[in-house]
Amino acid sequence: MPYPRIIAIDGPAASGKSTIAELLAQKLGYLFFDTGLMYRAVTWAALQRLKAVDEEAAVTALANAAEIDVRPAGVDDERKWVVLLDGQDITGEIRQTEVETYVSQVSAYAGVRKAMTTQQRRIGQRGQVVMVGRDIGTVVLPEAELKIFLDASVAERARRRYEEVLTRGLPADYAQILEAMRRRDQIDSTRAIAPLKPAADAVLVNTDGLTIEEVLYKVVQLVEKK
Repeated sequence: MPYPRIIAIDGPAASGKSTIAELLAQKLGYLFFDTGLMYRAVTWAALQRLKAVDEEAAVTALANAAEIDVRPAGVDDERKWVVLLDGQDITGEIRQTEVETYVSQVSAYAGVRKAMTTQQRRIGQRGQVVMVGRDIGTVVLPEAELKIFLDASVAERARRRYEEVLTRGLPADYAQILEAMRRRDQIDSTRAIAPLKPAADAVLVNTDGLTIEEVLYKVVQLVEKK
C-alpha cells in the first residue's frame, strides 16, 4: 500500500515537529519542508530593513517582494538546510532570539500569510512531501491524506529551545525563552487568520517525556496504518 502523498505536521513552537518531520521525510524519501522558516525569514528581513515589525502594510509589502528559498544543505555542510533571502544566506540569523520573539506577530498578518501560503501550496501539491507548520492541515494543505498535531507542555518546549540555543554556543535565558514562548502560543492560537489548532481529522500526539525515537516510532505507525 502506498504511503500518503502529503503528510502535514502541525504544532506549537518546540513541540518536536521539525525534528520528527525531517526524520520521517528521510525514512520515506520525501521532501521535508518546514514552512516556519519562511516566516522567520520575513521577520528577520523586517527587523533588518524596517527596524520594526509593527507596520503591517510595510511588512506585507516586504513579504510580497522578497524572494525566499529553502534548499538542502550541501554534502559538506553540517546544517540541515539553507535559507536564502534575495540570494543572501540567512540560515543562522533566523534563529536569533529577537526573531523568535516577533515571528508570531509577523505570521499573524493576513497579507504575509497569504503570500507565504501561495508558495507553500505550490510546493506541497507536488506530493511526496512532509510539510511542517502551524496551519498546514487546516489552511495550507487541508487535502493532506495524513495530518498530525504534535504538542507538549510549554515548560517542556521552553526547556528544549533553551538547550538548543546553548548547543549552538549562544547565550540563553530560560525565563526569557519561556515568557517568549507563552506569548507566542497566545498569539498563534488567538490570531484571526489561520489560528494554531488541530485539524478536525488530525491525530494528536503529545511528546512530553518522550524521546525523539519514541515519537518517531508513533508517527511512523500512523503513516503505515494510513
